[in-house]
Amino acid sequence: MEYKERDLIKLDQLAEGSERVQGMVVRSVQLRNVLKTVARLSPYKSTVLISGESGTGKEHIARALHSLSGISTPFVIFNCSNLLESLAESQLFGHVKGAFTDAREDSQGFFRAAHGGTLFLDEIGDLPLKLQPKLLRAVEMHEVQPVGSSHSYHVDIRLVAATNRDLRSMVKAGQFRDDLFYRLNNATIFIPPLRRRREAIPAFVGYFIQHFNKIFGTNVEEISRGALELLCNYQWPGNVRELAHAVESAVLLSDSNGIGVADLPPEIVNGSGAEMLEAKNAEALDSPDSEGVVRRLTPMNFAPETPALLLDEVIRQTLVRSLEETEGNRRRAAAMLGVSRSTLYRMLTRYGLEDPRRSP
Repeated sequence: MEYKERDLIKLDQLAEGSERVQGMVVRSVQLRNVLKTVARLSPYKSTVLISGESGTGKEHIARALHSLSGISTPFVIFNCSNLLESLAESQLFGHVKGAFTDAREDSQGFFRAAHGGTLFLDEIGDLPLKLQPKLLRAVEMHEVQPVGSSHSYHVDIRLVAATNRDLRSMVKAGQFRDDLFYRLNNATIFIPPLRRRREAIPAFVGYFIQHFNKIFGTNVEEISRGALELLCNYQWPGNVRELAHAVESAVLLSDSNGIGVADLPPEIVNGSGAEMLEAKNAEALDSPDSEGVVRRLTPMNFAPETPALLLDEVIRQTLVRSLEETEGNRRRAAAMLGVSRSTLYRMLTRYGLEDPRRSP
């Protein structure tokens, strides 16, 4: 595929203003605020509930909590959607040999496997209702009793749970125990969807291109401005996970060292993410925005007729908003965006927002 030089964006340009923290690409103000909360919570063994849509990176945040805590012992993951209801108690708390058919040997379960470390229970909203009292007891008493055993075992763990569902509504509907919800809701972290932090998309694109270059041995070094604008305008109902798959596909399909519009998945080129998002948001969870205000995501918020923002306009609006919120203070605006003052001045000049007569 032929490209014009002026239409190309290099990978180092995509990464401008971003950094890698705990294995994550950090560019948006929202995610920087999330990481500040992680840093405050990490020294303590308090239970943490992480909420956010599928694909936003809840497991990465859980790993950051574990890593920053200084605990070198296990980080154990269990996805509650994988629970077999007939064996759920055994999977979590273990069993002794002969406790049930096919129990041919002792099993310690996930709680005991995480002793001394962190147990990450993903998709906690899928936990069977009848198992929830036993989970509550294990969390509060710090002990578990294997199936078929009369002996209880002390467990020293930090519990981190995650969900893409509205647990509060599930409590009201009788689908989730209120006492367990209040116990899990002790400290909460909300990860905003990718469409609310579009300024981070170029950095993610650059990171994933480099990542898949290493995996596949490819040499993609740039992306056309048109392709990047489509990626930035797409609604991303599958969030960062969907973006990773889209970039992977584009890297494999590119017949040169650059990614163009023709290399992108058709749903991104056609803009069908808006319709997918409408269907997804029909059952959206109540989620706070970057200011902590709870707003319900509805199809109206992301209707397909909403004008698409070009990449430059997304960045420009982010800069304008940072200046408005800091009343024009460049030092505070740079801190809010997580960039150096020199980087901020360069970006303000590039987007025509800097008055050369103005002092810092």
